[in-house]
Amino acid sequence: MTNFVRVLLLQDYNTRLVLCGTLLFGACGGVVGAFMLLRKKSLVGDVASHAALPGIGLAYLIMESISPGSGKSPVWLLLGAGAGSAAGLYCAGLIQRTRLIKEDAALGIVLSVFFGFGIVLLSIVQSLPTGSAAGLSEFVFGKAAALTAGDVASIAVASLIVLSVCAIAFKELSLLCFDEAYAAALGWPTRQLDLLLTSLVVAVTVIGMPSVGLLLVVAQLVIPPTAARFWTDRHGALTIVSGVLGALSSAIGVVASALVPRLAAGAVIVLAGTGIFIVSMLFGTRRGVVWHWLGQFSARRKIGQLDLLRTCFEILEQSIGDASPVECDLTAIPISRQQLLDARTWTDARLRNVLTAAQRDGSIRLDADGNFRLTVEGTRLARRATRNHRLWELYLIHFAQTAPSRVDREADEFEHVLEPDLVEQLEVLLEQDRVRARVPVNPHA
Repeated sequence: MTNFVRVLLLQDYNTRLVLCGTLLFGACGGVVGAFMLLRKKSLVGDVASHAALPGIGLAYLIMESISPGSGKSPVWLLLGAGAGSAAGLYCAGLIQRTRLIKEDAALGIVLSVFFGFGIVLLSIVQSLPTGSAAGLSEFVFGKAAALTAGDVASIAVASLIVLSVCAIAFKELSLLCFDEAYAAALGWPTRQLDLLLTSLVVAVTVIGMPSVGLLLVVAQLVIPPTAARFWTDRHGALTIVSGVLGALSSAIGVVASALVPRLAAGAVIVLAGTGIFIVSMLFGTRRGVVWHWLGQFSARRKIGQLDLLRTCFEILEQSIGDASPVECDLTAIPISRQQLLDARTWTDARLRNVLTAAQRDGSIRLDADGNFRLTVEGTRLARRATRNHRLWELYLIHFAQTAPSRVDREADEFEHVLEPDLVEQLEVLLEQDRVRARVPVNPHA
């Protein structure tokens, strides 16, 4: 408990350093990743991270040949990583310009080739008499728990630059992501903007290497914006939420790593982001699976009740014969369960569930003889449901050239999306009396 309190209160200097560095990187990766997600180029971050590996190996070999013992200089290794990422993305662009290979295939080719080349270079470094890949592996797997004040300062400066560029060019980058052709028609330099966005991805890759490493940096570019997509449909809000979720996953990962000894912070950060993604996927207010399922359940329940009420109205129409449904008291006429089963293709269990829901809502009541009767409110809803259904049937028969034998099923698929203004348009088209809102005659009669 003492250790838990120390971590939560950030009493340790190293915990504060690591948290600060990873928070900045998480926010930076989330913001840039939001643009890449909307541009449908999330795999670009994966290519940039894997293509950085041969850049690190070449930078080490070049510096060792120039000045033995200086190959593990962080500055030169980061520059090499950035050059490798840029080269990989440039090669992917060249392959894609042949128009014979699609973008995903071009990115996959570059990713595998560059990463394989990087592994070969690391093997060469390991085989040198004075070579050792121990320091280089930190750039592959990350060393978040061992960040120094200098590392955090570098991450802070680079992150602030990237976030500032995103804020300044937000409008231009947003237009590029949503409609590149329209942006070009307006005279925007789309190629330069695309190059700027690619440069931001490379910058995030370089920033993330000291914390989560090359292999996991792509997760911070993809997971936060994907999770944020379940919470909002607005681009500005998506960018902010993505940055917040990226920072939150970093904070959770660092705290968990500080609490549990010998737990890699970089990997835990990615796992925390995955947990946030799962929660967002389930409970996101815009596209969450749970809310979507509840909405579908409510819609099915509503549709079932409207179909039941329409069936009751049509049964009552047959019972009263030539009399007008407007003049008769429909609430006094009983309807048996067998009549409902004969009129619908429902199972007995489905009918029982729909009847129970209708009774609970007060649109249908059960009389002393075990039959069902419409209530006053149920009669009003049944008349409106039947009217909407027959409006659709008449429209499909007269304007959509649908065969009368098929129109009932097709009307079932559309009638429940009727809005009041659409109903009014249909009434005008079919010259219905909008004052009394009559129920059209059954076209199947």
